[in-house]
Amino acid sequence: MTTQFACAGIELELFRYPTQQASNLQAWDAADEHLIKHLVDVQQSAIPTAILNDSFGALSCALVSIEPQWPITLETDAKTSLLGCQYNLQHNQLTPASLHIINSREILPKHTQLVLMKLPKNLHYFAQQLARLSAVLPAGTQVLIGAKAKSINAALLSIIEKNLGTASASLTWKKTRVITCVSDGKPRELANPVSWKVDELGLTITNLANVFAANKLDIGARIMLDNMPKGDFKQVIDLGCGNGILGLHAKQCYPNASIHFVDDSDMAIASAQHNWQHNKLDSDDDLPQGVFYWDDCLTHLPAHISPDLVLCNPPFHQGEAITDHIAWQMFVDAYKRLKTGGILHVVGNRHLAYHVKIKRIFNNCTTIASNGKFVILQAKK
Repeated sequence: MTTQFACAGIELELFRYPTQQASNLQAWDAADEHLIKHLVDVQQSAIPTAILNDSFGALSCALVSIEPQWPITLETDAKTSLLGCQYNLQHNQLTPASLHIINSREILPKHTQLVLMKLPKNLHYFAQQLARLSAVLPAGTQVLIGAKAKSINAALLSIIEKNLGTASASLTWKKTRVITCVSDGKPRELANPVSWKVDELGLTITNLANVFAANKLDIGARIMLDNMPKGDFKQVIDLGCGNGILGLHAKQCYPNASIHFVDDSDMAIASAQHNWQHNKLDSDDDLPQGVFYWDDCLTHLPAHISPDLVLCNPPFHQGEAITDHIAWQMFVDAYKRLKTGGILHVVGNRHLAYHVKIKRIFNNCTTIASNGKFVILQAKK
């Protein structure tokens, strides 16, 4: 894994988070470099700047290395991005005089004079980010968006113009381009969260913009819902919970259990919490049985949480990168947390061969169910 970052006279050592992950992916890409090169080329002054979708802090670290007094607001939906940025600032001995961190649902400061963005994979989420910016950015504010050249087309520029202002793309450099958008100062209304029913479970599900499977039950979750493990479980973790559908059904299956929802996405956790409350799944209002954590897998959960069941539908990508290191971390964290005799219950695409990883960690793995695309695996500690 390459960690030495060098661009436009800036040299840093940058790591993905967590730093010990078994991955050959680096903590930045050419779009980060292109944005930084552009700022250096135009001799951008250190004005109040918002940075959105800074994967592991490459943009934030670069700005602080140029000018420690640079006032920065960092917005992220991913806890790993936040932790990665904090780690890389500290590792490079960078101490920003003004760094304000917010999640993807909070309002950006109205004094923002420049915005740097990386184009996210989820264009619905991207459109919402632009609409949120339109509510606070004065007319004439510049928004710079770094993206792969192949991702930029007339439809994307139309999304930007519809939600924020006119946009144009730079020449290609290292297969990336920088889109320059100028805010027109006209606030847009935010799209309402998507809601839909799972009739067979009697549940209504609501998804915020950056949550996987935005308007339907994904087929991996469906086979998991049809094959929940049998048992009198008392403490259950829905790991990588998304909108919380597995944890919600777990409460229906195990009414006396406390259910812990964990996800790297702040919007996922907010969606899961809303869905729990909307579907009225607490049997005792004084003792809520649903608990919610915006976290990097199970890294920061309270020490007393020791489940007897972990439900897991792992992602196999992180942003644009396809990777299995998140699944590895989920399985290892689950093994560490589970009580002796506790169960890890996993759904995944057949071709990902999760059974190999799980057997290495647990020394056992059983196939519970399968279809043409998915398999459900179970391991006991």
